[in-house]
Amino acid sequence: MSTQVPALLDGLVDDAAVFPPGSASLPDAVAAHRRHRTSWYADLVGPLLVPATKLPALAGLLGSDERIDVGVIGDLPIGQLDKVRAEADPRLRLRQVEAAVAKRGEDPLPGLAELVALARRAAEESADRITDRLDVYAELPLTFGLMGALDALAAARADGVPIAAKFRTGGLAAELFPTPAELAAVICACRDRQLPFKLTAGLHQAVRHLDPETGFTHHGFGNVLAATLAAADGAATSTVAELLTAADPRPLVQWAEPRLDTARRLWVGFGSCSILEPLTDLIRLGLVNGGNAA
Repeated sequence: MSTQVPALLDGLVDDAAVFPPGSASLPDAVAAHRRHRTSWYADLVGPLLVPATKLPALAGLLGSDERIDVGVIGDLPIGQLDKVRAEADPRLRLRQVEAAVAKRGEDPLPGLAELVALARRAAEESADRITDRLDVYAELPLTFGLMGALDALAAARADGVPIAAKFRTGGLAAELFPTPAELAAVICACRDRQLPFKLTAGLHQAVRHLDPETGFTHHGFGNVLAATLAAADGAATSTVAELLTAADPRPLVQWAEPRLDTARRLWVGFGSCSILEPLTDLIRLGLVNGGNAA
């Protein structure tokens, strides 16, 4: 294998350095992102994720001719994100906007309709100006109204709106960690609707593991990769759940290795406050050749 990141892992890890638990300062995050984007593993790295309210500060850290790919995390009401997008410094290439549409237990459809409208306007503007496409991700709680929200997202995508799903797979409370069965059901529901999705939080290592400090069992991003590969190939929900449950990396690698030269389907990727930690795990699993790591 070459030292380049294989196609299967292209853009897998968005740079969420400013978010917990890393919580890097914005200047430190920008400096590190520059290093990542010029490194031998640059193809692994997606946009720098930044809260919407931090975009002006981010622009102030860039050189006059510098450009940076950015993912905007909505820390403002959805209705205010259009203004943020329109007023963003042109040196910030906005690649994606991600926003929660409801809290746990709330009906996600009203917030989702608002976000779909934003995505539709952004798509129309991109077509008019021949600008880069902006992808929008609706963060959906894995509770009340989820399947109806997935249906609404699928209908919007069928109508040409560049919007997809996003799910939380961890956090500071046990209920934020879906079980393997729950996550498998969501992955297969997205597969059945041809609906791409992103994940956020908790994916700190490649393989499912128990965090001794919190007592929470975390999903592994290698488990998710194998599970989505299986789902995309038509596997049953039970098979997908088994892969999410596996604490042995060998079946995960067996799913990934034959597909390294193919584009990843279904799972867009995840944000990580560290780029080097998932890179190290991928090297250990033999899915990335770390020959240039030094």
